[in-house]
Amino acid sequence: MRNLLPLIGSHQGGRSALTCRYRCGDACFQEIPNTSGNEYAGDIIAGALSRRSMMRAAAVVTVAAAAGTAALTGPGAPRAEAAALAGHGHTPKPPHQNTPSGARGLRFAPVAPNKNDKVTVPDGYSQNVVIRWGEPILRGAPAFDPDKQSAKAQAGQFGYNNDFLSLLPLPGERGRQVLVANHEYTDEILMFRGYDPANPTREQVEIAWAAHGLSVVVVQEENRTGRLGPVSRHPLNRRLTATSEFRVTGPAAGSPLLRTSADPTGRKVLGTLNNCAGGTTPWGTTLHGEENFNQYFANGSSDTDKRYGIATSGTERKWERFDKRFDLAQEPNEAHRFGWVVELDPYDPESVPRKRTALGRFKHEAAQPRLTADGRPVVYMGDDERFDYFYKFVSSKKMKKGNSRAAREHNLTLLDEGTLYVAKLTGDSPAAEFDGTGKLPSDGEFDGSGVWIPLATGSTSHVPGMTAEEVYVFTRLAGDKVGATKMDRPEDVEPSPRTGRVYIALTNNTDRGKAGKPGADEANPRNANKHGQILELAENWDDPAGDGFAWRLFLVAGDPNDPSTYFAGFPKEKVSPISCPDNVAFDDHGNLWISTDGAQLGSHDGLFGVATQGERRGELKQFLTVPSGAETCGPVIQDRRVLVAVQHPGEIDGASVEKPASTWPDGPGRIVRPSVVAVWRKDGSDIGV
Repeated sequence: MRNLLPLIGSHQGGRSALTCRYRCGDACFQEIPNTSGNEYAGDIIAGALSRRSMMRAAAVVTVAAAAGTAALTGPGAPRAEAAALAGHGHTPKPPHQNTPSGARGLRFAPVAPNKNDKVTVPDGYSQNVVIRWGEPILRGAPAFDPDKQSAKAQAGQFGYNNDFLSLLPLPGERGRQVLVANHEYTDEILMFRGYDPANPTREQVEIAWAAHGLSVVVVQEENRTGRLGPVSRHPLNRRLTATSEFRVTGPAAGSPLLRTSADPTGRKVLGTLNNCAGGTTPWGTTLHGEENFNQYFANGSSDTDKRYGIATSGTERKWERFDKRFDLAQEPNEAHRFGWVVELDPYDPESVPRKRTALGRFKHEAAQPRLTADGRPVVYMGDDERFDYFYKFVSSKKMKKGNSRAAREHNLTLLDEGTLYVAKLTGDSPAAEFDGTGKLPSDGEFDGSGVWIPLATGSTSHVPGMTAEEVYVFTRLAGDKVGATKMDRPEDVEPSPRTGRVYIALTNNTDRGKAGKPGADEANPRNANKHGQILELAENWDDPAGDGFAWRLFLVAGDPNDPSTYFAGFPKEKVSPISCPDNVAFDDHGNLWISTDGAQLGSHDGLFGVATQGERRGELKQFLTVPSGAETCGPVIQDRRVLVAVQHPGEIDGASVEKPASTWPDGPGRIVRPSVVAVWRKDGSDIGV
């Protein structure tokens, strides 16, 4: 047996202190905001057989849905159940010797763990940098000059620290697509020469405001390769920043809780902040989650401020010195206007993006919709905080098909009316079987059932003691009151387009099991959880609008030689090591692709593919690694191309513009720049086939 891989880093996961400081305001070193007495998955133990049958029923319906069958009843059901469970990791079969290694879509030689200061891809694959921080995308924007930055220039250039990516078709323009990118946060130490954190200048602050937000840029394919490049000054190109106008819509719009001196209507917000992951809707818009917004606001004082992690003192970036809206002593409601899901129409450069209050306010990592059988969107969302919750929103309106003006206008209202829910999970094994080591329970799986607890529908609150407006604005408190399950940082969420099963990345939680903190349970089976896990959820009867579900852990991440790891039952000697799953996406073959953040196994972060069905379910292979200090974000998996956002390269303790810790992407003597990278097969064939 191989030795366990070495652990690195002393922060949450493998992040540097510099990343923790600028990305999330050292959230993992602050007091945990959730002090509720809510139960943890596995704490309530009853009805094990009924829970087990629920998971089996969900598996049966999943097979029926895949076959186009409305329901399974009668004597055929047991055979369907057996088919559903076969190949789901219980007793994996050895691969056929006469076929290429790997599930279809994952047939590549896995990249070995490494610490290369570059993007490392499999043999037979090529790559290019699609677009870098600072490249001009709007008419009149100058070429990037790190020594001559200005807020005006940055507002027309690609923003900083790209995260979520969406690549959309552009009908009528051959070889072109629309790239939409989040820009999560700025690291001023790596942006400005001679930066003084104690005394930022107004110009530096305004450049940072312009480097946040969203970018829309048309990209052009190169013939005969997978190379992409930006089409500068295209009419659809757009920048949205921390000072752009956004509309507030939905049931909390206009609430007194959202009104400020600059906006007494409570319906117009300047800017979007800390956009992390997101989603792409079936009607052609993109969704963007405002995550660690709390770190931008100074002088919080209320209990609700504390529940959202807002400090009682000044901020790292000192924005409150330059705009009073970032000082809650002067504008106590301004922070309530962030922490939402933003919807953007990338095909209409004149449209005003909308903050959707019906989806609740918390640290949104992502928001990915699927449709019910009758066409209503359901959006799954995680709150990226230690011991916080997992949510879904079910719209009351049906999507209209087509691209007519009437259909588009209707579909832009879908996320304003419906019901917001929070998840409560229960394990089906005795609590005594979970000692924090990650050992499998006696039934051989981490699994159980769950219920969706309604929080609010329109103007009706389902939470005693809270109005509907309070539920939407203080959603975390609503989850506390109804007994939602505390999780290990629920981040990106992706429903499988093939099976309907929902996959939730739980990145890590090193506080689990510490004195006075929740201990291990069936959904979160390891104390001091450094590596995270991925949870698989099956809605009862495959109905996304239903009020119950079954769940099990699909992956328990880490070194495969560590007994606490689990890869859906696949032989662990045949998988790549993985740590800290963050963003997830599906390919057309039904494989789940996972990008990591803060990997703690002696290697740089990377992108991995894993089979979710068939005899190779749980087979996980590393596709690429990113440069020194970087995080892998925003994967887009197309038939012949993979896109990743390389975020915060060179963000290593002690680094600065003058003393860079990375030379990526442009080599020695050039400033380190977050960028988007495309990867493709040299022979032009499909990825992994």
